[in-house]
Amino acid sequence: MKTLLVTGGAGFIGSNFIKMLLENEQWRIVNLDALTYAGNLETLQDIDDPRYVFVKGDIRDRETVESVFATYDVTRVIHFAAESHVDRSIVEPDVFLTTNVLGTQVLLDAAKRHWNLRPDDKHSRDYSEGVKFVHVSTDEVYGTLGPDGLFTETTPLAPNSPYSASKASSDLIVRAYHETYGLPVNITRCSNNYGPYQFPEKLIPLMIQRAERGETLPVYGDGQQIRDWLHVKDHCVAIWTVAERGRDGDVYNIGGNNEQANVTIVRLILELLGKDDSQITFVTDRPGHDRRYAIDNTKITTELGWRPAYTFDQGLRETVDWYVTHPDWIDHIVSGDYAHYYDKMYAKG
Repeated sequence: MKTLLVTGGAGFIGSNFIKMLLENEQWRIVNLDALTYAGNLETLQDIDDPRYVFVKGDIRDRETVESVFATYDVTRVIHFAAESHVDRSIVEPDVFLTTNVLGTQVLLDAAKRHWNLRPDDKHSRDYSEGVKFVHVSTDEVYGTLGPDGLFTETTPLAPNSPYSASKASSDLIVRAYHETYGLPVNITRCSNNYGPYQFPEKLIPLMIQRAERGETLPVYGDGQQIRDWLHVKDHCVAIWTVAERGRDGDVYNIGGNNEQANVTIVRLILELLGKDDSQITFVTDRPGHDRRYAIDNTKITTELGWRPAYTFDQGLRETVDWYVTHPDWIDHIVSGDYAHYYDKMYAKG
């Protein structure tokens, strides 16, 4: 059985991806996750499948990464692992640079060494059949848009936050390993994800939990920052489509065709919860806050046949319902209890 390495599989998108793949494909999946604050193994606790293996480890640790490749004979990588919250990157940029850039380079080195048919030949560009490294990135690497236009795969990179700069840097490292060494890679750049199991510092789950508790809903600036919203399940299908059929070396933008202003999202959540706008409080905007993102997903739809299945109305309604009916999950996150799940399940007695 072929083995897929998923980095950051205990995170929001990674955990949804693992569940989707186990339901639909015959791969062994190794989930390598350092279990930082956003990694939550409780999200995966219902998996009872011998094809699934969890390894606690940091992608910056070469020994651990090399061991995973050698032990499990990894033939494909889906690389989610990253520090990803813009606000945190403003306060702690060094963590974002080491994890997102150096960690990616460690993974690329391991893939090149294990997949190259002549690893001791620096000129060799021959790799085992079917291997692929898929780097999951973000539309934030493109910077910000005006009122018109869309990000395409050829839009110049112009990141405006330490987070997006670290992701742009990792994108370029991935590209360089393809151009220099011939490593089979793809880069995907997605718009804002939403759906179940998202860490509640992100806009949609944050607003749902605060609204439910009757707390104020802080909205940056005037709330007119526009994002293209993509349901996490649509994103997972798109990533696997790229892994299976993407042209080596190519970038694929993944968007949901759902542009919405932040304050509009907040008001829709309040409406779905049967509450009014009185909880909204406008607060000082964060530094370097991009005004608008919007994805042109023509390439992946025309070349690979992927299209988003969720309408935003359907996706948001289901997402709000999920958080409302899973208060224990939210409470564990807010209290920090989720962080003890690994020790409870895996600690040696």
